[in-house]
Amino acid sequence: MIDIRKLKELVRLMVTNDLTELDLRDNEEQVTLRRQQGGGAGGTGGAGGQPQGVSVAPKTNAAASGTVTASADVAMDGFHKIESPMVGTFYTASDPDSSPFVKVGDRVAVDTVVCLIEAMKIFNEIRAECSGTVEKVLVNNAEAVEFGQPLFAVKLD
Repeated sequence: MIDIRKLKELVRLMVTNDLTELDLRDNEEQVTLRRQQGGGAGGTGGAGGQPQGVSVAPKTNAAASGTVTASADVAMDGFHKIESPMVGTFYTASDPDSSPFVKVGDRVAVDTVVCLIEAMKIFNEIRAECSGTVEKVLVNNAEAVEFGQPLFAVKLD
């Protein structure tokens, strides 16, 4: 099976280069990525649609393929979403022994660091960019996240 880091890099390259489809094959695996073109209603107006899905299959056995869904709808009525600005791995703290940057009930300001996202061995601080109270943490620690995926729900001041 393809390394998740390779898969994340491929998705990042698709978004960065505004590609709608990518098909790679070698002697052992085949990867096909497709994403919708355009942001749609309520889109971010940035890099277009999200990846729709990924199929990874050994070239010798097409029946052993799987699908990873890259988007999940979360009921966010009345809350501001803090979204992932990149593909990577979500971390709630700077190291496993530290307390989380924020937890449910914490107040955040525009410049409050809420999490880290690791992408290509670089840890990126993600700031709230809003003021309010954290109502929901939508991602588990050390979980892979996609571009635009909601990370936190914040009740604005």
